Formats: sequence, structure tokens, C-alpha cells
Amino acid sequence: MQSPGQRYEYLEHTADAKFRAYGKTVEEAFENAALAMFNVMINTSKVDCTHTEKIELTAPEIDDLLVEWLSELLFIFEVDFISFGKFEVESITKENGEYRLSASASGEEIDLEKHEIDTEVKAVTYNDLKAEETPEGFMVQVTVDT
Repeated sequence: MQSPGQRYEYLEHTADAKFRAYGKTVEEAFENAALAMFNVMINTSKVDCTHTEKIELTAPEIDDLLVEWLSELLFIFEVDFISFGKFEVESITKENGEYRLSASASGEEIDLEKHEIDTEVKAVTYNDLKAEETPEGFMVQVTVDT
């Protein structure tokens, strides 16, 4: 059960990391899912948000969009060595049968003396994936392969 003001929580899972993220809106839930995923890997409070990446994605379903969003952030982390600490999903809309996300992620280049890598996230999975409206707003549940 979600506590008032709760942004995300970690759930028990054997080999992977599993979490639920909450928001008053679907956009806020997607932001908090990104924050939860990055906090599996690093302490996001130590990230200076001096670099911003603009992200535009489309997917046929809202759960596919969630996987695409988190996978894109993970890709930038792995390829460009950018660690994010702030996420802003400006909009998630449905047009012509497709969901469209417009967002930005802010962070900085990974510095191993400053950013201690805790757990490596290899991939975002569809295992136990959920994206649903709740009485409080919106909840997403994600399992990442670690």
C-alpha cells in the first residue's frame, strides 16, 4: 500500500531488482521509476545535474513506453557514461494509437571517485511489469536484470 508522498519502494526479488514507483500523474510515476532504477546503481543525491539529455520516444502500449524510457536511460548511462540524478517527463500522450513520451534527464559524466557504482543494471525486463491507475494517481512496477 502506498504511503502518502511515497515516490518509490523496493520489492523482494531473488536475482534482480524490483520496484514500484508512484506519482499523482503517469509522468510523475515514470520520473520516479527512473529515479528508483538509478538509485539501484548509484546514489543519485551525489549527482550534479549539469548535463541534460532530451528524450523523445514512442511505443504501442504504456508498459512498452515505460520499458523504452528506462532502457534509453540505461543505454545513455552505459554508452555515454552519464549518470542521471533528475528526471522530468514533460508529457505522455496517446496519438494515432501510439504513446509518445517527451522528457529530459539531467546528470553528469560518471566519476568513479565521486559516484560509487552499487549494483550493475544490465536490462529492463517485462517480468511482472505493471503500469496502472490507482486511487492516488499512477503506479508502475518494474524488474531490472542485475
